[in-house]
Amino acid sequence: MINYLSCGVLWFGLSVKLSDLVRDRRNPFLRTICAVMALAGLCFLLGAPPTVGAVNRITNVPNLAAPLTYAAITAYSASSLVLIVHWRGGPNVRRTARRWVLGYALVLAGIAVTFAAGDAPVERRTDFDTYYATTPFVSVMILLYLLAHLTAVTVTAVWSLNWAREVRGRLRAGLLTLGVGTVVSAGYSVSKLAAVVARWCGQDWSALGTRLSPGLAGLGAVTTVVGILIPLVGQALALWRRSWRSFVRLEPLDRELDELLTRRGLRLRRPPWASPAVLLTWRRTSINNGLHHLLDGWSDRGLYEAVFGAALRSTGDRRKADAAAWAAVIVAAARAEREGRRPSQDGRMAGRLPEVAGLEDISRALTASDRPAAGSRAVEGVV
Repeated sequence: MINYLSCGVLWFGLSVKLSDLVRDRRNPFLRTICAVMALAGLCFLLGAPPTVGAVNRITNVPNLAAPLTYAAITAYSASSLVLIVHWRGGPNVRRTARRWVLGYALVLAGIAVTFAAGDAPVERRTDFDTYYATTPFVSVMILLYLLAHLTAVTVTAVWSLNWAREVRGRLRAGLLTLGVGTVVSAGYSVSKLAAVVARWCGQDWSALGTRLSPGLAGLGAVTTVVGILIPLVGQALALWRRSWRSFVRLEPLDRELDELLTRRGLRLRRPPWASPAVLLTWRRTSINNGLHHLLDGWSDRGLYEAVFGAALRSTGDRRKADAAAWAAVIVAAARAEREGRRPSQDGRMAGRLPEVAGLEDISRALTASDRPAAGSRAVEGVV
């Protein structure tokens, strides 16, 4: 049961990242993350005793599930190393990654050759390692995958924990969690190796491989994936928070333009069940549609300059003064557009629009509490 539970958790994490991979298929980091989660889940799926029995029965090859599981573990080990290489970056990323992939490809070939050369006629679903620890060729296959796994988790742990000392924030938390996860995962291969060595010495420590190692493998793999996801999920949550905050801050400006947008058919249909980033894009697009229509024909340069000067004298802040002036121009232009009153051609601000970064300041200036008193009086005097 623990194998299937671990597989489900890992593949759930994989499903979360697949959407990012679809959008950015050429990103080697995303590809490696998905490979790590996919292979980790496959290891647990293939290693579950019911799956072992099913594979052996369907293929009619005794214990074929063993080299398949070992191959999955070896591929997972290689992907973990490649992941930390891509994550860390540097001038020789591709060369280093290729070397690890080549080395573990040789291990995979060794697993296939030694299983084919050996003889394992008796099906063992849970204690294959200790049962065949002294069988020619098969014992070499067992050592190959265990040493390859132990090497990968040791190197990954050292790299991630050393790197964690150089960084801060979410990346540090992720690296520390990843390091702890790989240390726990090392317990899997260490306990298996201890049981194999005990078998060489005539002792029976098979419980280490059948009871202790599966739990360590599950806990280590899940912790490792959590460590990988912490910086990514944290970054996504930070983007979600910033987008939602901007979306809310633009509401006063959106409300000011709502009647114009609706009447002129300039508002886009609001996307259902959208993320904050998509909603923010929708709101900004609607606002820009309204401003393009409004400011081209109804804006008043004289009003902008009057309010800007009054607000600057009142606050001493050019940014606030600019936002207050734009707010006054937008309010007056919206009213003039409804009433059909156009300013003189020379007084229009045709082609000039506020910067996207300043839309939130303008929206804030539209609220009574933030609008400078001088700006309010100027607006009231003109409109």
